[in-house]
Amino acid sequence: MRDQALTTTAAASLRRRGARRRAAVALTIFATLLATPASAQSITDRFKSLFGGSSEPAQSGTASGGAPASEAETELTCPEVSIRPGASTYAVGLPGKTAAGNDLRFQVTIGRTARECNLGEGMIKAKIGIQGRVIAGPAGAPGSVDVPLRVAVVQEGVQPKTIFTKLYQTKVAMAADGNEPFSLVAEDIVYPAPSAAAGDSYVFYIGFDPQGLKPEPRPKTKHK
Repeated sequence: MRDQALTTTAAASLRRRGARRRAAVALTIFATLLATPASAQSITDRFKSLFGGSSEPAQSGTASGGAPASEAETELTCPEVSIRPGASTYAVGLPGKTAAGNDLRFQVTIGRTARECNLGEGMIKAKIGIQGRVIAGPAGAPGSVDVPLRVAVVQEGVQPKTIFTKLYQTKVAMAADGNEPFSLVAEDIVYPAPSAAAGDSYVFYIGFDPQGLKPEPRPKTKHK
């Protein structure tokens, strides 16, 4: 009888431990669900992740064909982000007016950048994050603003060589106070890894490129 009582007590103890363990697991899952959105990761989350990550790129990689990358042939470099001269702000005025003074509708500026690089199979895959702000001018901004940003990978030298270039756009809904932040993450930057000797001459250039915006269609005139 004593042995049977001990067995019953041990079984009850195991059940209690199992219940506590299941409760702990359930609590962990619940906390994870609270911390992670149910939908796909938003651009804001990706941007925070990029800025929150280490600024030092990984130092390992593979060359084309899966062989270890030779430092004498190729090297993982993550170029500095630089704003092109004359492309640090984007201002729009009233039609036919200079974007200044009382004729200014809005102005967009870049405030913060970040980058992340990874080397694999002889290619560098990079992400560049850009944060900025849209500020309404005295003439009043529209309800939404299209922000055109160009990202380029350039090998500087006597004759600079463009390795990669692409125009990105993000739409910003303007609030009543006319002062809205914007963020953009360019995640599809891919280019051949440069040699160790050439890596230091590479630069990530960013800047506003209003010429890339599609002009608004002209209103059709009715022929009498």
